[in-house]
Amino acid sequence: MAKFRIALNMEYCRSADKSFEAGLEIASEIGYEYVEPMVHTGWELLSEANYFHSFSLENDGLSLKALCDKNNLKVCSLSAHSPLMKPEAAIDRLTRSIIAARDCGAKFVNTDEGIKPEWMDEKLAFEVMRYSLTKIEQVARRYNIIVCIEPHGVYTKTSKGLMEIVDLVKSPFIQVNWDTGNSYIAGAEDPYVGLENVKSQVYHIHAKDIAMGHSEEERGHVTGTPVGCACGEGVIDWVRVAKILEKEDREIFLSVECGTIEQAKTSLKYLNETLKDYIVK
Repeated sequence: MAKFRIALNMEYCRSADKSFEAGLEIASEIGYEYVEPMVHTGWELLSEANYFHSFSLENDGLSLKALCDKNNLKVCSLSAHSPLMKPEAAIDRLTRSIIAARDCGAKFVNTDEGIKPEWMDEKLAFEVMRYSLTKIEQVARRYNIIVCIEPHGVYTKTSKGLMEIVDLVKSPFIQVNWDTGNSYIAGAEDPYVGLENVKSQVYHIHAKDIAMGHSEEERGHVTGTPVGCACGEGVIDWVRVAKILEKEDREIFLSVECGTIEQAKTSLKYLNETLKDYIVK
């Protein structure tokens, strides 16, 4: 039977203009045990000024772990979204993310296909993504880290398209991060049917709920959205999600991807109560 561990994607404090370290402190105070940091390469202005939650890979993974240890937190995964259709960006950032994940104790690195340039046709897009994933898989295998691809773009908005990318390089180190909100807001297929189609390869979930107003405004017009509302306050049927996955024999992280500190508090309480039979004790 599948069991879930709840984590918090650090996007939750973006709107509050909090630094990475401040975001960790608040996550711990709320009661989370695991976090999913967002990482970037280079030196980003807002992060360096302590107004943004992203962690620079110019720092080492052990320093990330030290900050989490200080706040009694563990890292479940790194949000290292790097466009697979842009290998000059994806290969370097994902390589460094995998190494950092190993150093900070994370098991997963999450990414997506990126935005397809207008000049790139589908044949070239898949050739480029195969190249990116071939290079990345070699690193993931060496470091024993699973790279998870999520629904977020023009190809991954359906489960068929998502699996076509995942299967470009058949490997136990290339799996799925199912984003409940993105799969719903894309409107390309029933999101529960989509989850059923990919469930055997879902190792990580972005627990993103979609408010009714957000759904009415954007569903079918976008392929993804950065954050959702509090879990339990939107359209996602969380018990149904759990039941689809319950026969999978592994632990799966539910990384809450919401937009505010209050939503992070509400989400943790709701998921612990609603999915109590599925949560790792």
